[in-house]
Amino acid sequence: MAQPAPAIARTLLWVEFAALYAGAPLAMALFLPGHMLFAALALFSMAGLGLLWRTGGFHWHNLVRGWGRVPWAEVAGIALATLVSGLAILWLTSPDSIFQLLRQRPEFLPVIWIFYPILSALPQELIFRPLFFHRYGPLLPAGQGAIALNAAVFSFAHLMYWSWVVAALTFFGGWVFARAYLMRGFPAAWVLHAVAGNVLFAVGMGAYFYTGNVVRPF
Repeated sequence: MAQPAPAIARTLLWVEFAALYAGAPLAMALFLPGHMLFAALALFSMAGLGLLWRTGGFHWHNLVRGWGRVPWAEVAGIALATLVSGLAILWLTSPDSIFQLLRQRPEFLPVIWIFYPILSALPQELIFRPLFFHRYGPLLPAGQGAIALNAAVFSFAHLMYWSWVVAALTFFGGWVFARAYLMRGFPAAWVLHAVAGNVLFAVGMGAYFYTGNVVRPF
């Protein structure tokens, strides 16, 4: 994590942190049309990379190093946990959605499995792991508190779906991804995120994570 910042710089950093991880997701949830999600995510990612570059001291090669430390047993575990929890949630809330994509549009699943890790999981991981822990390190609590805060802001970033199911799943996922990033590096967090997302869509949880299904509660 970064070194402690002077008082004024620390205050400005808090303002920036709040704008990026609270203000932006809230504005997206309240005002952004669903079809503009990926455009907003791309803009969000470019802004995040710019902030990471401006911070300095970040070793960019770490984004592509560390594949030997990817915890493949943990990857298999999160795939299984995602499958079981997804099936349980859909069984209780929307049984017709179970494996809906596989049953109705099986040719579309490989497209999701190829592009979701690149267009969604990758930019999210850049914003919520390297940027979060490097630039805003001086603001973070010690130990597990930093991971808990990371999981909380990651969950809040999914407010646009207006679903307690999405909030709970993304909090748990955020905790797992943050822990993996700190212990094993960026590739581990990215792989875990990509696999979890791909399994969610395969099992039918697109009913919750597809922006076209979002209904704002107002």
